[in-house]
Amino acid sequence: MNNALSALIEEKGILLADGATGTTLFGMGLEAGGAPELWNIDKPENIMKLHQGFVDAGSDIILTNSFGGTRHRLKLHEADGRVHELNKAAAEIANEVAATVERKIIVAGSVGPTGELLAPLGELTFDGAVEAFIEQMAGLKDGGVDVLWIETMSEPEEMQAAAKAAIATGLPYIITASFDTAGRTMMGMLPADFHKVIQEDEKPLAIGANCGVGASDLLSSVLDMTQANPETVIVAKANCGIPQIQGDEVVYTGTPELMHDYTKLAMDSGTKIIGGCCGTSCEHLAEMRKAIDTHRAGTRPDIKTIETRIGALVNRPAAANDPNSGRTRKSRKRG
Repeated sequence: MNNALSALIEEKGILLADGATGTTLFGMGLEAGGAPELWNIDKPENIMKLHQGFVDAGSDIILTNSFGGTRHRLKLHEADGRVHELNKAAAEIANEVAATVERKIIVAGSVGPTGELLAPLGELTFDGAVEAFIEQMAGLKDGGVDVLWIETMSEPEEMQAAAKAAIATGLPYIITASFDTAGRTMMGMLPADFHKVIQEDEKPLAIGANCGVGASDLLSSVLDMTQANPETVIVAKANCGIPQIQGDEVVYTGTPELMHDYTKLAMDSGTKIIGGCCGTSCEHLAEMRKAIDTHRAGTRPDIKTIETRIGALVNRPAAANDPNSGRTRKSRKRG
């Protein structure tokens, strides 16, 4: 076992990842449209507070504040010349927090999509995407991350570019996708087909799902992935319930009790790494930690069980032989 993440899974069986970076930072005063990555330099004490809260709640894995850390996203904030600086700082802050804890904390370098469409749909070439990811990942590596965490992906070609960049960087990596468009990624990929995107010589430590439209739908995707990839480590990092617009704010419906049950269902679905995405607070994570620590293995859930326990799916399960571009939406209001 030559990487810290796999070693910790071997030791503990199930790992708890962290919660929502953006939602938490908005609560600290980050303005809508602002770049969280700039706070790695401008307000590092807030980023330390973010990570410390997740660690105190019981997380085994914390993701660096670097989701939008490619030149393409930072260009929107006139910071595309600061890629290495901001990503290195993100990793250093997370490592500083991890060093204060007696137990092992995995520091994962968050890498989100570039925000650009790859050719021929857009102007970004495959090689250009690889170059941008390598630039970001070099900063994360220099800051000391244990693993690269490529997340919220939707385009298979961009996933391949990120995987190629991770391999060039020399660090182990994870990839998760967001199945938020009628049960598929925005570019039409099914959960069961995830493993087909990555070549054998580019195999990640884990694959999985994050974000999306709610915990029930994400678990549906997880069921498809664990069935198609029984020997692969699967990640579940669901939004905290379903987002609702309340005035000028987006509020997530998930209670700590819902996230407790989601965690148990994720474990029984075969998931080894479980966390929360948008809306997931330290309070939610503490309850998820409790679920992991007290859980006794149950039977593999089906969709009916998931819906009974944590709420109806927004969409019916995707199917590999479905001729449509995605799931058929139920006539159901989201809240």
